[in-house]
Amino acid sequence: MTARILLFGATGYTGDLTARSLVRQGATPVLVARSAERVGALATELGGLETIVADVSNPSSVYDAVAPGDVLISTVGPFLRFGEPAVRAAAEKGAHYLDSTGEGPFMREVFEKWGPAAARNGIGLLTAFGFDYVPGNLAAALALADAGPDAVAVDVGYFPVGFQTSGGTNASIAGMMLEDGFAFRDGRLAVERAGRRRRTFDVAGRTLTGVSLPGSEHLGLPAIHPTLREVGVFLGVPPAAARVLGASTAISTPLRKSAALRGLGGRAAARLVKGSTGGPDADQRSRSRHTMVAEARSASGAVLATVTMTGPDPYDFTADILAWGAIAAATSGLLATGGLGPVEAFGLDALAAGCAQVGLVRA
Repeated sequence: MTARILLFGATGYTGDLTARSLVRQGATPVLVARSAERVGALATELGGLETIVADVSNPSSVYDAVAPGDVLISTVGPFLRFGEPAVRAAAEKGAHYLDSTGEGPFMREVFEKWGPAAARNGIGLLTAFGFDYVPGNLAAALALADAGPDAVAVDVGYFPVGFQTSGGTNASIAGMMLEDGFAFRDGRLAVERAGRRRRTFDVAGRTLTGVSLPGSEHLGLPAIHPTLREVGVFLGVPPAAARVLGASTAISTPLRKSAALRGLGGRAAARLVKGSTGGPDADQRSRSRHTMVAEARSASGAVLATVTMTGPDPYDFTADILAWGAIAAATSGLLATGGLGPVEAFGLDALAAGCAQVGLVRA
């Protein structure tokens, strides 16, 4: 039996793209949003879909919308500010959950705060199930599989080209400025500010620079590769920008350590930037691509395997992979429970096939 798919935030930028992708892939989702008029219009346009009105300002409305056995997709960001009602409803009521966040602190909350409740209720929580950070998880898992048990470290680099950010993405970035980052170091999850590390990758014959950031790879990859001791996640930026970002996050360290300012944190910073203000149109997205590089290394630092993958515009990929993941969870279920990385949830072969279906392929 196919479970009911709920799409929360259906009238936002990413939510709208995801709703259309779900319908293209054969699903009939229930569209959930705060405006009855807007969600009704979208539902009519997409063939007469069912709708529910719910708003994070009234968390009980979100909770009441979810039923045991559902599959819930949340695209309501910034997630540090708006994300908790949806993941709480899924974890406590027994609904598989996927979201589109790119916010490291929220990802960690999904795993550590809500993962145990999800495991008790027999369901899985898949945070950051989009451009951030499915491609890196897949590329790294393929590299680790090629390298075998001698691999103890893996680095992944994200290199988008022609990418324009949406209002929601800008708000998410603002929200993370006063939040601690993290990384998987020496076999454990440790606090590490974003931008602390820089490294270069060979991308199609060019040497490109990336700066470190917290990603779901730090949370999900150790579960599938027991010998793993180090995980690095890097976002490609020009070398000059890499130096500026590293310096700016270093300067913000005293602010993050201040108890008073941490009380404000990213949730307050996110309020300074509007969220759902739209994003790149279809023509702009058609000119955007991304490349992923993953390197698996031995204890001596020798590179044992390298995997390069290419894919479409990050927003198109996010919408399509969210739809694919929700449909797979609704029809076949997940392979594990609790807070999950994408490989642990679906298996490497199935995830690779799903990503290929939506345009992310090994080069």
